Amino acid sequence: MKTSCHVCPSQQAPIQLGADDARLVDRREFLWRFGGGLGGIAMASLLGQHGLLADTAQGRSESNGGLHHRAKAKRVVQLFMSGAASQCDTFDYKPALLKLNGQKFDPGGKVELFQSDPGAVMKSPWDWKPYGQCGKLISGLVPHIGSCADDLTFVHSMIAKSNVHGPATYMQNTGFVLPGFPAMGAWISYGLGSLTDNLPTFVVLPDVRGLAPNGAANWGAGFLPATHQGTMIRVGKPNPIYDLFPPKSATFVSPASEQATQKLLKELNQAHLATRAGDSRLDARIASYELAAKLQLSAPEVLDLAGESAVTKKLYGLDEKITEDFGQRCLIARRLLERGVRFVQVWSGADNGFPRRNWDSHEDLAKDHLDMARSMDQPAAALVKDLKARGLLEDTIVIWTTEFGRMPCSQGSKGRDHNPFAFTSWVAGGGFKGGTSYGESDEWSYKVATDPTYCYDLHATILHQLGINHEKLTFRHNGIDRRLTDVHGEVINELLA
Repeated sequence: MKTSCHVCPSQQAPIQLGADDARLVDRREFLWRFGGGLGGIAMASLLGQHGLLADTAQGRSESNGGLHHRAKAKRVVQLFMSGAASQCDTFDYKPALLKLNGQKFDPGGKVELFQSDPGAVMKSPWDWKPYGQCGKLISGLVPHIGSCADDLTFVHSMIAKSNVHGPATYMQNTGFVLPGFPAMGAWISYGLGSLTDNLPTFVVLPDVRGLAPNGAANWGAGFLPATHQGTMIRVGKPNPIYDLFPPKSATFVSPASEQATQKLLKELNQAHLATRAGDSRLDARIASYELAAKLQLSAPEVLDLAGESAVTKKLYGLDEKITEDFGQRCLIARRLLERGVRFVQVWSGADNGFPRRNWDSHEDLAKDHLDMARSMDQPAAALVKDLKARGLLEDTIVIWTTEFGRMPCSQGSKGRDHNPFAFTSWVAGGGFKGGTSYGESDEWSYKVATDPTYCYDLHATILHQLGINHEKLTFRHNGIDRRLTDVHGEVINELLA
């Protein structure tokens, strides 16, 4: 069989392998130059895109894009309530809190709190009413989400392993309370790859007021190849993606000079990579430059909402100051998803001290939660409704979550302390069974009573719907086959349609 190789412009003459040739290379160098260099990487990428590799991370067409079995969903959007949204003031209705309001909180045994002593039982400041055909009781704090009740799957038995924001936030994102592990979006990027060449696979839309605890580590790639980390887009900022465009002061920059610079950078990086096999940061650097060039065309279009109808903008609350920011980010999330982004994360709340601009309502829950919920409720519901109207909810998973819950007793007279023992998440779309609830907390909404659920179980179920067996999606690191669910996790079949 005849074979041929591509010769770089700088190597018009083929390498002669004579015994006296000064350019003689050993076997390892030869294999790296012709198989492991950028030509080999490019070839592997092309073969992978077309499913021609023996073991490719791309989803298989015969499994509807799934990696291990047929997928029910193709993409995910996660709405993360940073600071700990209170389950007993949103979705976990408890008549005992109404009946015993103001009385001593005595669930039996020692009550573990983060920074206070147990106060009296404190009812929710908001009324509750049934929503949808399912009759789900939901707080008046989130009436717009209530209007989506028949499309939502509530998990009332979530448990965290820490009552400290940083570790608990890590856990919900990465499955571990320690830093250094890949986020769920990074794992999904690693397992399934991209749906588009013009936008990142994993995009993060942080709160305009700042980042959550842990900052960008919440969407890092950990020990996975660096290309799988989340790309942060700061919606509403003059420069939403850092260094995507040259500063206006750089008048010497032209399209021609940009192209020449990118060509030179590529050559330098290729030469650097050729002597450092296995360093994923170098692959990521090259990929980031190539993607940046594409983003200069695609990003302005996806961030430009001028083409959206007035009805759509009103649906997301862009006409009201309180909902404008989160609404804009939810709308952009929808635009990213429909253009092929695999995983989008939208944050509500920033770790920026006082006055509080997150869900960490230690001092005045009625005031702080009201501000946060009014900004989030309508846009979150709009995202579910809009995806459904466009036929995207069927294969898009929407996750609403937080790092832990809040106590049913008061802190001081008006706040609630941290509660890792019971909180609520909900999921919509992507083959999840709408209008249902799974698991229960006790009569106080203090501790889980039935079907204890950790992030591992929810992550395993989400991966399952994406066509991934969570026990098989692994990466060898420091002698251990690591996975998103660590050594835990069970698919919760009761959540699935």
